[in-house]
Amino acid sequence: MFFILGVLVIFMAFLAMFYLNNMILQAQKMQLLEKHGLAAMEEAKLLDKESLWTRLGKKIWNRVEPDKEEDILFDHQYDGIRELDNVLPPWWVALFWGCIIYGFGYIGYYHMGGGGLSSAEEYEIEMKAADKAVRAHLASLGDQIDETNVELLTDESDLAIGSEIFHAKCTPCHGANGEGNSIGPNLTDEYWLHGGGIKNVFKTIKYGVPEKGMISWKSQIRAGDMQHLASYILSLQGSNPPNAKAPQGDKWEEQ
Repeated sequence: MFFILGVLVIFMAFLAMFYLNNMILQAQKMQLLEKHGLAAMEEAKLLDKESLWTRLGKKIWNRVEPDKEEDILFDHQYDGIRELDNVLPPWWVALFWGCIIYGFGYIGYYHMGGGGLSSAEEYEIEMKAADKAVRAHLASLGDQIDETNVELLTDESDLAIGSEIFHAKCTPCHGANGEGNSIGPNLTDEYWLHGGGIKNVFKTIKYGVPEKGMISWKSQIRAGDMQHLASYILSLQGSNPPNAKAPQGDKWEEQ
């Protein structure tokens, strides 16, 4: 930012210098014309003297006058058309050298100095940011899950979350491995008191079974976490833990 600002300041200073030079030249011409007339201006070679800006422009462009174009004609011709060996426009030359200078600066900054991020590093950063945004969005959607649209989760990371909730909330009534105890039923067999499957298990967790002593967890566990918990409970099917409680309820068969 400071480099660009410095370049602009220098450029404006050069413009001011050229403008001032031109104003001084015009003032000299007017002064000589008023005091001594055209003859004095011709003698001082000011009558046809051009400003520094005009002379610099001609030098940079290096244009050839029409009456001297014969000196820069190429020998070849195409359909009677001959080509002039004009110099390249200064803007083109400046752009060419500017690209080369920029290229060296780019290589030094990104590939040698280590100051800039490579495209691979930028990709990693953007992917992490996108993953974070996706997780935040999915977390917000988690509160919209209910017993009518809940789906079974099978990913290990999701089941790990469910396992953590289960061991924090459910083991006093269902045992450390879901084997059941004197309070709650066995969660590892095919029999269910209030229906099996993800929707029924989610509903039971959400609303509880007050008449059986099971509280409603909807005020303590978010809907997304209840989905994780229900999915983990269903993953215990057929695990056959030791000291499993006898089956209770009806055998559940997935529709």
